[in-house]
Amino acid sequence: MGKNGLDGDKLTKAAVQGDWQEVKRLLVEEKVNPNAVNQYERTALQVMMMGSTMVAEELLKNGAEPNIQDIWGFTPAHDVARSGFLDTMKVLTKYEADVNIEDVLGCLPIHLAAQEGYLDLVQFLAPRSSILLKNSNGQTPLDLARAADRTEVVAWLEQLQATEVQTPH
Repeated sequence: MGKNGLDGDKLTKAAVQGDWQEVKRLLVEEKVNPNAVNQYERTALQVMMMGSTMVAEELLKNGAEPNIQDIWGFTPAHDVARSGFLDTMKVLTKYEADVNIEDVLGCLPIHLAAQEGYLDLVQFLAPRSSILLKNSNGQTPLDLARAADRTEVVAWLEQLQATEVQTPH
């Protein structure tokens, strides 16, 4: 394993642990590339403790790629949407994370947030995303929320869709 791999392992280990100070030290003092990959070919932003906004901010501020996709097409925004961390999503979008990238199943982050029942994330993503986009199974975020019995999300998305249908663009 070359220096990039060792650096990637050190950086991803600190990120997984949510160790903001170590992440900052590695990026600033050791000049580790924020996009260095670990032995599993994953960057620190992809594996970070999702609720650690300070780690996300430090990585992104130092040039981490916010839209990197894994083999399933997941971006950090997909992971954060699935995990339910609104503050981390706000940091990602501040650094131009694209919330309209589809994973291999055609799901946007809003699909995952709706399916998991994270109303605050759905409300944040809705104006930035497509609530009507169907994934490869023909399901919208509302369909996924219904299937998972996420009643608050269902009610909110139904209300939003009713409003959008009545309001000509």
